[in-house]
Amino acid sequence: MIPQLPLALRWPRRQRFEHFHPGSNAATVAAVEQLAHAPGTPWLYLAGVSGSGKSHLLMAACQAAFAGGRTVQYLPLASLRDRAVAIRGVAGSEFLALDDLGSIAGDREAEHALFDVYNQTKAEGGALLFAAEVLPVQLGLGLPDLRSRLGACQQALLKPLDDAERRAVLRQQAANRGIGLDDTVLDWLFNRYARDLGALLDLLDRLDQASLAAKRRITVPFLREFLREEPGA
Repeated sequence: MIPQLPLALRWPRRQRFEHFHPGSNAATVAAVEQLAHAPGTPWLYLAGVSGSGKSHLLMAACQAAFAGGRTVQYLPLASLRDRAVAIRGVAGSEFLALDDLGSIAGDREAEHALFDVYNQTKAEGGALLFAAEVLPVQLGLGLPDLRSRLGACQQALLKPLDDAERRAVLRQQAANRGIGLDDTVLDWLFNRYARDLGALLDLLDRLDQASLAAKRRITVPFLREFLREEPGA
C-alpha cells in the first residue's frame, strides 16, 4: 500500500473546501463534503473540463476525511506510470479519490484493477470519489462491468467559473492581502495569462511577495517585468 504521508506534505494548503469558490456548483460541493464527512453516503462521480476544480474538490475531500479519522488516498491517475499497480496499492483505504479517470480507458489491467478495488471498497464499507472530464458512458472503457459500476454512482457536472466570477474571486483575494487590482491589471492578466483560477491565485501569491520586496504597486508595467523574469515565462 502507498504509505500514509503527513497531510501537509501531500496536499497544498489551499486545496480545502473553504478555499473552493463554488459559483453555480454549490449543490455539487455540498455532496462532496457530505461524502467526505459521513460514511455511508452515496459515492460520487464528478465530470468537468480542465480548470473546473475537480482536483481541488478531490483533495479537499481527502483532507476532510483524513481529519475525520479515516485512512485516505488520492490518486492522480494521469501522472502515474503503472496505473494498475497504483490502483491495487490503495485497496483497503477507507476513502479513495481517483482523479483523471479517463487516463485508464483502454488500459485493460488498470480497468480490471479499478473494478476489483471498487468491489472491495463496497464490501468493506469504504467510500470512492471519482473525477474525469466526461461522464462514465463517454470514457471509452473496455470493461462493461466497470462502466456499469461507475454509472451506478451519483453523477454531477462541475461547471467552471466564468470570467466575471474569476475576476471577483481574484479581486477579493487581493483585497484580503491589502492589494488593489484595477480593471486595467485584470484585463491584462486575463488576456495574457492562464485563466485557470488556481494558476491565477498562485500567481497572486508570487506577485504579493514580489511587490512587497520591490515596494511597488501591482501595475501592468510591474506585471510585464515580473512575468518576463519568472522561470519558464
